[in-house]
Amino acid sequence: MTRRSRIVSTVALAIALAGCAKEGELVVEQGVGITAVLSSCPAVGIPDYTGDITLFRGAGEQTADNIDVVAAITNLRYTCDETGERVYTNATFDVLARRTDVHGARMVQLPYFSSVLRGGSAVVTKRVGKVTLTFADGEERASASAQAGAFVDRAEATLPAEIRERITRRRRPGDPDAALDPLADPQVRAAVQRASFELLIGFQLTQDQLAYNATR
Repeated sequence: MTRRSRIVSTVALAIALAGCAKEGELVVEQGVGITAVLSSCPAVGIPDYTGDITLFRGAGEQTADNIDVVAAITNLRYTCDETGERVYTNATFDVLARRTDVHGARMVQLPYFSSVLRGGSAVVTKRVGKVTLTFADGEERASASAQAGAFVDRAEATLPAEIRERITRRRRPGDPDAALDPLADPQVRAAVQRASFELLIGFQLTQDQLAYNATR
């Protein structure tokens, strides 16, 4: 599965972007005018090619004239409670679907996954759920809502004090490391990566469905 595309807050995904930083928060200048604040809350987003699903009639070819149902995940939103030792994130989203044959009432169930990643690649947990879409007789479109939740250990999502100090320490002109980016240090970069979590949500696709999304 490829890395994420759409991000809420958004998941550039290991660091949550913020318009301004508050006192005591970790602030890292990215060199392009963006300030990033590392929170214990995981970033939330949809991995590339997993936000859409296409169902075809029977075992027919994957062609436009053989499409049965298409659906997309949209309106991804989340809340995060980081007051306890285990940080809880709850994400909600809508699924919008369209069918090509509008005759008769129909119910369609689509599988979706929610996965917690650490450091951009290590899967911590993964769960699969189903969202049910109900098409009324004669109706082309249907929609439904679903949600996913995840816990992250606050201690694992918190930078060690020594690493945090190395990043946030004020540097004065003339200091030996004044012009050095602290994230260029492999030790600092690795610590930031280990403390970065993501909650990724998308359709649970077959290999053929994923390939179709990637090449269409």
